[in-house]
Amino acid sequence: MMKRHSLAFNIWVNLSFLITIVLIFIWALQILFLNAYYEWVIKNDIKNIATYVKKYHKDENNIKLYDNLAYENNVCIEIVSNKIIQYSSEKTKGCLYNSKHTDYKNNFEKSNKNAKTFIIENPYLKNQTIIYAIKLDENASAYINASLEPIDKSIAILKQELLYVTIIVYIMSFIAAIYISKKVSEPITNISEFAKDITNGNYNCTIEHVSNIIEIDELAETLKMAKIELAKTDELRRDLMANVSHDLKTPLTMIKAYAEMSRDLTLDKEKTKENLNIIIEETDRLNTLVNDILELSKNEYSFKLDLENYDIVNQINNILKKLNYLVEKENYKFVFKNKKPIFINADQRKMEQVIYNLLINAINYTGKDKKVSIEIKNNNINYRVNIKDTGKGIDEKDLKFIWDKYYKNEKNHQRNKMGTGLGLNICKSILIRHNFNYGVISKKGKGTTFYFEFKKVNDKSTKVSLNNHK
Repeated sequence: MMKRHSLAFNIWVNLSFLITIVLIFIWALQILFLNAYYEWVIKNDIKNIATYVKKYHKDENNIKLYDNLAYENNVCIEIVSNKIIQYSSEKTKGCLYNSKHTDYKNNFEKSNKNAKTFIIENPYLKNQTIIYAIKLDENASAYINASLEPIDKSIAILKQELLYVTIIVYIMSFIAAIYISKKVSEPITNISEFAKDITNGNYNCTIEHVSNIIEIDELAETLKMAKIELAKTDELRRDLMANVSHDLKTPLTMIKAYAEMSRDLTLDKEKTKENLNIIIEETDRLNTLVNDILELSKNEYSFKLDLENYDIVNQINNILKKLNYLVEKENYKFVFKNKKPIFINADQRKMEQVIYNLLINAINYTGKDKKVSIEIKNNNINYRVNIKDTGKGIDEKDLKFIWDKYYKNEKNHQRNKMGTGLGLNICKSILIRHNFNYGVISKKGKGTTFYFEFKKVNDKSTKVSLNNHK
């Protein structure tokens, strides 16, 4: 049973409507306009015969030609020259040669026209006869006439035949409409159910090859890809919530614990100072996490770039100065040998985030020597900024995932010394907006190098503000 307003019902209704229109057209053509069409055909045939008669009027064999034309087309041909009949075909059904019924000849002679059609009543057969008169030359004329046979009986037969045809066509169209509607609507219904499962969060649902219709199959494939992406997003959301909760819980727990210790150890100033420093560090860590989450959220919806030319070497040196406490307190070693200015056209504040996050990532994963190298290489057209650590490296299969939010080789999130796990994703977002090539090179046991590339520019440029929307 087809539901009203369903796809199957609409296909059936529209197909039935189309067939009805076609049948109405056939009925109108065969019944209402059959007489007019029959008359038009006879007139057209007579005119064509008249054209031949005129063409071969002066031919020596024209008598034989006229006889053949009259016999083959069941018409009467009469040639009159100076009011004297020069030729008259053998009498066939409907011929009008009697002098009592030749008023049309006088009418044609007086009209001074080259051709004229007459429809007169045949007194012998009590039906109409079409006569086509045509000038052959100045003195001769030809008269071709054919009887219009009554076709009322033929129309009655056609009506009966069309009635049967209409009934058969409607039955066949009903069956065909059900088949077509089912063939088209069933795969779409399957796709609709598949989409509902995805909407309800069931990402384990599947849909097989649904039809042989390209557009429907493409829609199914698109939904499959959407399901995969939504499943990834949902998994990422759960991981993000778990990891953010972990990263929020750890510093909050430490802040609370050291605050209580400071409260209870007010007499020990050194211990109190140490506790307060830990509270400040953990508060900074918490603040960094919140800022990264806000930055990430902002990058995913809108992004403003204030492009300008500036010295990236100077920028890197300034960032390294901010990290100098790691050199003094924890014996980290930063190697940056570039001295001459190198200009980049970019958003200075955003690129500072990129470089800072890449350095923090290298600091977190570098080896026991605590060495991080920064290098800017000249590649003719582009400059490449390399930031390298000496850590354990990354498996090749994991390289394509490391730019994702909170991606870890293992599901259990392990808190780094610094950072939030969102830094690389923020870097990716900023570099994409700048149209900078970026990537990572890593080998197990030989460290990891993160890089990005930018085109060479001179040091003279106007600051430009761009708004990019995702």
